[in-house]
Amino acid sequence: MKKSFLVISAVAALLVATAACFAQGNGRGTAKLTLDGATVTVEYGTPSLKGRAVKDLLGSVGAGDFWRLGADKSTTFSTTKDLQFGDVTVPKGEYSLWAEKQSDGSWKLVFNKQHGQWGTQHDPAQDFASVPLKQETEGKSAEKVTITLEKENGAGELSVQWGDMEMTANFSVK
Repeated sequence: MKKSFLVISAVAALLVATAACFAQGNGRGTAKLTLDGATVTVEYGTPSLKGRAVKDLLGSVGAGDFWRLGADKSTTFSTTKDLQFGDVTVPKGEYSLWAEKQSDGSWKLVFNKQHGQWGTQHDPAQDFASVPLKQETEGKSAEKVTITLEKENGAGELSVQWGDMEMTANFSVK
């Protein structure tokens, strides 16, 4: 009896986890980089443009508003060592990543102490650091949100591309 209950519980948990996975309407992507002994990983949702323009999708985002840098579950950033983004130190650990629109139309990359929450459940009280994002227009268009981590001149670069928009932030291992 006890064994049957455990088997049924395990199957139920597996079904719930599978349903939760399929409830997210978009695929998930992962970017990973090893730099100076640190492993940096970003896990994110990959919404598609589906014939729409990024400026139409993000154009309604106003100053002080947040974008979850993907879709569905919040974007998760993790690092095994402390990182330096300009004059901002991000301690080793796991965070959710957000982009905050500024009044001049620029964006900031925001590190939030919470992670794993649904992407619309941003708690600004949990934000602990933000860094400017450099924004450029790309010649090629990315149908889906694509986040990459690359080595750039001995440091790391986090890049978010969607449509013809690309936002980047450089970092080093502290």
